[in-house]
Amino acid sequence: MESKRVVITGYGVNAPNISNESDFRNVLINGKCTYTVIPDIGPNGSSVVCGQINENFNIIGGNNYHRYPRVSRLALAAAQDAVGLAGWGRLNEFDANRVAVIIGSSAGGLLEIEEGTMFSRNQDYAAFPRLGASTGNFHSTASAVSAHFGLTGMSLTVGSGCTAGVDAINMGKALIESGQIDACLVGGADAPITSFSLYSFAKLRGIALNVDVCDTGVPFSMSHDGFVIAEGAAVLALETEESALRRGAYIYGVVQDVSSNNDAIAIHRSDSSGKSMLKALKATLNGHRPSYVNSQALGLHENDRVEQYVHQQLFGKEVPLTSIKAMIGHPFAAAGVFQVISALQSIEYGFIPGTTKTKASGYENLPIVFETRPSEVQSVAITTHGFGGNNTCLLITRLSKGLM
Repeated sequence: MESKRVVITGYGVNAPNISNESDFRNVLINGKCTYTVIPDIGPNGSSVVCGQINENFNIIGGNNYHRYPRVSRLALAAAQDAVGLAGWGRLNEFDANRVAVIIGSSAGGLLEIEEGTMFSRNQDYAAFPRLGASTGNFHSTASAVSAHFGLTGMSLTVGSGCTAGVDAINMGKALIESGQIDACLVGGADAPITSFSLYSFAKLRGIALNVDVCDTGVPFSMSHDGFVIAEGAAVLALETEESALRRGAYIYGVVQDVSSNNDAIAIHRSDSSGKSMLKALKATLNGHRPSYVNSQALGLHENDRVEQYVHQQLFGKEVPLTSIKAMIGHPFAAAGVFQVISALQSIEYGFIPGTTKTKASGYENLPIVFETRPSEVQSVAITTHGFGGNNTCLLITRLSKGLM
């Protein structure tokens, strides 16, 4: 029996200064940085560079969701756009029992949980637990999307850290291929700009305090350190190629393959050798050479060194490499889905986004794309790594009869 090919017929994005696919394309092509310095938000009154969304998304599709957690509202807004772009209407194209919703979230409703407890940023930073980052994962977004669209099929929240969004894609792809569902809304959403998150990653020295926007969140640079915590949501509409062609839908790309593994090390550490990520990407590509690699590099030296090792082992200098994190920051579980949508825009509009802000100090041997490069794009490899040791890689391709 021939395997069903899973395609993407719609997507939606919400990020700082990005409320639709056109905004996102403008950021990618022009290399715009969307995050800002927020004063007096970090430990001991420090300022922190964050990617903060200004909209509240209380009204979505004519419904008032002001009582919903912020992360759910972000996901709903992105899902609304994905459904609209896919031409699914109110999902009357499908049996509601056979459409799943799978949303990844790393921090879940932590913002509202924090607001409802005694914890606040006025708490003594010295007394804050050093390993707090590993205890703050809460997951609660998928049911809001299911209810909004009246979907009575599977409704799942994936909580595998920063790979959760692409793990949701993997799960949706598998469910469609197995025939358990006909279509799926998949993606990631997080609203992690909270005292708990900021204190946690400050303790781990993962974020920089009291610095300028240009001095942190710089991928592939030994001259900078720290990543930028950002809010965001990104959702894809998945269905079979057969279904999309029958509806006359535009196909933005094919989820060709996905592979995931875990470092199997202590939950506060990761495999700095890069061998686990290498295995995941090799399994995903299965000998295919992509047009370029959209890397998860986000400005943490250990993570970016892993990306360097994997790229050198598989491609040397032959395949271009880029990271969009200097433009949008790192929106936790949504990060990898943003990379996927970036790949879809590359395929549709013919460009490779640049890795902005960096001069590649310490990474001079990598074929990094620094500025937007016009290029015909047939396929994009995507790498993601999550706190807790997950490595998930994807291959997104242009619709073609040659790749099956």
